[in-house]
Amino acid sequence: MPVHQVSDLIRFARDHSPFYAGLYADLPPQVDRITDLPVVDQSEFWAANTLHDNRVLTAPLGEAVVFKTGGTTGAPKFSCYTREEWQEFTTAFGAGLVDAGLRPGHRVADLFYAGELYASFLFVLDSLAHAPVANVRLPIGGGAPLESTVPTLEDFAAQVVAGTPTTLCRLAERLMSLGRQLPAVELLFFGGEALFDDQRRLLAAAFPNAEPRSLGYASVDGGLLGRPVPGPDPRTHRTFAPHTVVEILDESTGEPIRETGRAGRVVVTQLFRRLMPVIRYPAGDRAEWTDVEGGVFRILGRAEEGVRVGPVSLYSQDAQTAVAAADTEGRVMGMQLVVRRWEGRDGLVLRLATAPGDDPAGLEVLAKAVVTELNDARPLYPDSVDAGFVHPLRVEWARHRDLVVNPRSGKLVRVIDERPTA
Repeated sequence: MPVHQVSDLIRFARDHSPFYAGLYADLPPQVDRITDLPVVDQSEFWAANTLHDNRVLTAPLGEAVVFKTGGTTGAPKFSCYTREEWQEFTTAFGAGLVDAGLRPGHRVADLFYAGELYASFLFVLDSLAHAPVANVRLPIGGGAPLESTVPTLEDFAAQVVAGTPTTLCRLAERLMSLGRQLPAVELLFFGGEALFDDQRRLLAAAFPNAEPRSLGYASVDGGLLGRPVPGPDPRTHRTFAPHTVVEILDESTGEPIRETGRAGRVVVTQLFRRLMPVIRYPAGDRAEWTDVEGGVFRILGRAEEGVRVGPVSLYSQDAQTAVAAADTEGRVMGMQLVVRRWEGRDGLVLRLATAPGDDPAGLEVLAKAVVTELNDARPLYPDSVDAGFVHPLRVEWARHRDLVVNPRSGKLVRVIDERPTA
């Protein structure tokens, strides 16, 4: 499958996609630079990219694989790839798995989710099959009972386990409850969501010889985004040149950021996709360049993984940082932000997962320390409490298995809004 020139892709999209024809209607006939194009509006893109009377696709849906995606807008949508595009997608991503640590002969358990048009299980399995090194693939799936998953991993002496951090943590918690470990596992390939320090502690207890590594950065709607960069920071990735153009745009002005260390939103263009063109498409994440010329960037989290509590805006990363600062003994093994409304005011609850048997008195001290850290980091919150706008921060203790996950993908839901909508 060829990788197209930017100008050729733009011209093709204008000629064959009614959505892009309309989006580019006011542009000159010949456009050669990505930055001369408008950024796609998510709501307009998905309003046009429908099952019937589709205005985004460049051809009738006659030969393709179709996957369901939440996109960055929540409600499930559908993303299409031709056979050649899917093979190019998985081959490029498979090459990146070597950067993540895949070695010849590795026995890899795929614990991502399959079925209901979900892509991750098949995507990882196909990427492993197209990787440039031989490997043994164990297609277990994230929906398999842990009672059978554990013996399968032991029977095949799996050296690599791939899944979402939430799936890997639930497996680790299961092993801990059994008083067992899987020392044969060398690598934990995670994807689909960030991995935090509290989760690392849980994984280290169950997989004492394993190193967590990002298997890469991709999405079924946005496509290829970044291949792993070896090193201590799994958030760091390199663009999939020449397949993909990744931009980081200023969140206020929309201008491309060309310096290191400045956060912005990620926008992606796929140069190998023509059936469903992806041109200056918001990936839904925030990032910063660490090496502009080398195309290396650090993911800073989901753009929508924040919440407004009364007049205060908070990101899940704010809470993660506060918990990390307060939890000097490493008790916390998972976290969710829960927003509730009672007595006419909003309130934020930090739901923190801890190990069974933790001392209640010690947890009470830790809860106070977490609240202090977050209030110090976001002083607008305690100021809003004093003004009577919001309730004081609270901590709610739980087990990791009690944290809410997306029932379709198995990913941890970082922010839960329990406020009534009517």
